[in-house]
Amino acid sequence: MNIPELSKLGQPTDYVDQYDAALLFPISRSPQRAVLGLSAVLPFLGADLWTAYELSWLNPRGKPQVALVHITVPCESTHLIESKSLKLFLGSFSNTRFVDAAQVQAILRKDLTEAAWRGSPVQSSVGVKLIPADLFDREPLHEFDGLSLDRLDLECDCYLPAPELLKSTKDEAPVSEVLTSNLFRSNCPVTGQPDWGSIQISYFGPQIDQAGLLRYLISFRNHAGFHEHCVERIFRDIEARCQPHKLSVYARYTRRGGLDINPFRSSWPQALPQNIRNARQ
Repeated sequence: MNIPELSKLGQPTDYVDQYDAALLFPISRSPQRAVLGLSAVLPFLGADLWTAYELSWLNPRGKPQVALVHITVPCESTHLIESKSLKLFLGSFSNTRFVDAAQVQAILRKDLTEAAWRGSPVQSSVGVKLIPADLFDREPLHEFDGLSLDRLDLECDCYLPAPELLKSTKDEAPVSEVLTSNLFRSNCPVTGQPDWGSIQISYFGPQIDQAGLLRYLISFRNHAGFHEHCVERIFRDIEARCQPHKLSVYARYTRRGGLDINPFRSSWPQALPQNIRNARQ
């Protein structure tokens, strides 16, 4: 089984420029989900929304082509894809000739789907959308909608996940709120590099104490965890401590290596958010 320590993260790397699907390094989601008490039947729906900013290949005459790529990895997939391996995989297209963008898109979908379900039956494919260069200026930029928790003036002294900071008012009428923060940070569990992000929490249920929620989000500052694991932990902690009737957690992380990763988890069926980057991405 692939484990993070065996990936290319933090290691000297030879950059391959001929297409090679073997560069992808899927990591099983199950060990970290087991820590959270999650089984094969998940309490949430959602996906990991990736944006790849560095994809290039050669057309049949050898002329370079470029595109942005939106990638949607379903959260029910058995594996996440380690980000440096995805960067290396995309880099392997750079001196390879393809018939057209449609062929590139089909290959990406096939290989990423295989990696996301490595060794298991494929239940849903990875979504892949290529944005050609002549449409780059149509890519929007927008910050999270909602009430910013960052407006609160408070003291913080806890920088490892502290779910005990979460509380809600259960003896009053339920409320519907969308709360955001740009103060989120966690760290790569292999390299220790900081991962900066923005968080949007939407819920209906007992009103969540906003100061406690902000302190809780800040408590991830020295935590080591992949983006996907952090969002699932936040979802589970809020679910357990605050008992909302409905809950969604969406994080947009700043890019590294030409990639950003944006996990979304929701307790109820809804359309995935549009993969729209924010200013820091």
